[in-house]
Amino acid sequence: MVRFSRGLGIAVMLALFAPVVVRPAYGYLDPGTGSYILQMLLGVLFGGLFAIGLFWRRVTASVKRLFSRKKKDDTSGG
Repeated sequence: MVRFSRGLGIAVMLALFAPVVVRPAYGYLDPGTGSYILQMLLGVLFGGLFAIGLFWRRVTASVKRLFSRKKKDDTSGG
């Protein structure tokens, strides 16, 4: 039997009943809002790619270092 936490149960109940309870909001989005959202999405995308690139360099550098030590130890062991 799957047990859910209390917070998850509340979140599911809110998601199910929100369309019934929520009233429409008549708001205004100016033309600059779309470009701002696009800038935020591009910033998140490129920031994520940069972080992945840094992580990937560290992983490849540690793997290269691991295998280069094995070669040096084998040749100098005599």
